[in-house]
Amino acid sequence: MNILYAVIVLGVLAIVFGLILAVAAKVFEVEVDPRLPEIQAALAGANCGGCGYPGCGGCAEAILAGKAPITACAPAGAEGAAKIAAIMGMAAPTGDKMVAHVLCNGGCNAKDNFEYRGVTDCLAATKVCGGNSKACRYGCFGFGSCVAACKFDAIHVENGVAVVDKEKCTNCGACREACPHHLIVEVPYKQKVFVNCSNKDKGPAVTKVCADSCIACGMCERTCKFDAIHIVDNVAKVDFDKCVACGACVDACPRNIIRIVPLNAKKYTEVPCASHDKGPVVRQACDNGCIGCKICVKACPKEGAIVVENFLAKINYDICIGCGMCSRACPRQLITVDGVVLPPKPKKPAAPKPAAAPAGEAKAEAPKAEAAPKAEAPKADAAPAAEAPKTEEPPKAE
Repeated sequence: MNILYAVIVLGVLAIVFGLILAVAAKVFEVEVDPRLPEIQAALAGANCGGCGYPGCGGCAEAILAGKAPITACAPAGAEGAAKIAAIMGMAAPTGDKMVAHVLCNGGCNAKDNFEYRGVTDCLAATKVCGGNSKACRYGCFGFGSCVAACKFDAIHVENGVAVVDKEKCTNCGACREACPHHLIVEVPYKQKVFVNCSNKDKGPAVTKVCADSCIACGMCERTCKFDAIHIVDNVAKVDFDKCVACGACVDACPRNIIRIVPLNAKKYTEVPCASHDKGPVVRQACDNGCIGCKICVKACPKEGAIVVENFLAKINYDICIGCGMCSRACPRQLITVDGVVLPPKPKKPAAPKPAAAPAGEAKAEAPKAEAAPKAEAPKADAAPAAEAPKTEEPPKAE
């Protein structure tokens, strides 16, 4: 009987306390925006902290409050940003996918000042002997602090230098924050040409510390036809907005540090014409046919990538890099890159000629220029005529 009373008392207490908790929960309820869980579900869920907030929950709250952009979660990518934009009632963001890239070729190619023995961490290495274990004070230590920071297995140390896997990289920024030399930068995913060097010293000083470094010779800058590469602080830098990956700078670099990184999506160039007739015949039969002028061959930076055979341009797809130089040069606008005819290369504005004066002023100046020699000619002739009689008079007097 005592057991029964105990069960009844406990049951009553449970009901009472349950009612109290239910009422308290209703009274002290904190309203949650229904969009918050939806935004959190659209995030990557990695809790990597690359957004600068404490986990994905903190990032979702910041986006909802307007303190962070809808693109704050880089691992979510464009698809996640589009979902968040739809939830927030905003326009989906546009732009190229961005990834990380390491601007260093050093590693095994860089000389060591001494053998570092300590914690295998790049930041720790900077605290030992002024961080000069490597002769190049700008280069990669290769101890893998960026590898430890990446939660997507998108960066690894190969031959003593960090290398990013573009396919796995989510541009979360964790590796950039971990690098003490700030060698890791944000670049467009589609970019293929890179100058993998960050040394800002002059040529002789650079060659002493690294066998694979930029010496700021300017060969790449003079070779580029698109004004897409310049020497800044003694190191070549690529303008990603102008670069077409033609490879001219790669071939011109005497140190072989400029490289083209292959991507899965390769651009393909096409010549959609099959006529083997000569130019005049083609013009009469077709407004957009190949006339065999060979301008595309002269414009191509890769020898053998495009040739003219039987008055028809043909592309060697094993050599072609899809730079589009032939498409820009074609006078018939026939050659396409990924199905699109590229616009001609803009010409540099010609320097103004000094003869751009009004016609009236030119006519007025012309007679003045001719009058001067006519006036001086008689004076020059008169001088010898006056001197001649004086020299002849003394013999006549004798």
